[in-house]
Amino acid sequence: MRVLVTGAGGQLAIDLAATCAAAGDEVYALDRAHLDIAARSDVLGAVTSLRPDVVMNCAAWTAVDACESDPDRANAVNGLAVRWLAEACDRGGAHLVHISTDYVFDGGLDRPYRESDLTAPQSEYGRSKLVGEREALVLGTSATVVRTSWVCGANGANMVKTIMRLAAERPELAFVDDQVGHPTFTHDLAPVLRRVALDRLSGVVHATNQGACSWFDFACEVVAAMGNDPALVRPISTAHLQPPRPAPRPANSVLDNAVLRAAGYAPTRDFREPLAEVVAQLLGA
Repeated sequence: MRVLVTGAGGQLAIDLAATCAAAGDEVYALDRAHLDIAARSDVLGAVTSLRPDVVMNCAAWTAVDACESDPDRANAVNGLAVRWLAEACDRGGAHLVHISTDYVFDGGLDRPYRESDLTAPQSEYGRSKLVGEREALVLGTSATVVRTSWVCGANGANMVKTIMRLAAERPELAFVDDQVGHPTFTHDLAPVLRRVALDRLSGVVHATNQGACSWFDFACEVVAAMGNDPALVRPISTAHLQPPRPAPRPANSVLDNAVLRAAGYAPTRDFREPLAEVVAQLLGA
């Protein structure tokens, strides 16, 4: 395939571009300095000149709390920009794979969220990402919206690195135990995204690693993988988090990968396996 990856400086895009290149694809990975997806003319120019078979949109403004104070910027980058990508893909005959988030849900269900469940974002970030989903889906069968959650990897900034840094600096850590989700590692997600593109799946799919946990559980796993005592992590409730976060987080972010399962995709690994690999890689860096 000829693949255009947007947001090339991000952790997912880095692993996705590497995965596609290793499979023999012709990859054009463009960061914001080379392609601002919020600029319609730039998007049309890039897609019409490169003529990709697939556009993998990993570009987004993911500063969840900052989105609360600047909803216009959030909507421009996470929402309206996807319209420009969809328009360009339609003109060029490319399939769009757009990355979305668990934040489109309110977190109130007592079971994992399926692709067909009603969305109800509670934050400006979630609302802007839902706009992006709708803009992508105007392409019908020529687009896939892939919702994922709690993304981590060896590249970029993420919670694994944050927990490792804090564990090296502090005698005690506190993480919330009333927010539950599926940690997802970019090294495992990238091949799924490439196959989705090859298969040209349509509509909304959920793609995560397996194994649900709270942020408290996740922090314990990271600390243990470092070779430290997970007892240094204590649980707290979201209500006692200091300072309080401007943007509300879904209490339940667990995504059921029902569509991929029905399409015959093998389940991804339990998150603890890639977590151990990433921690080992970072400790050895």
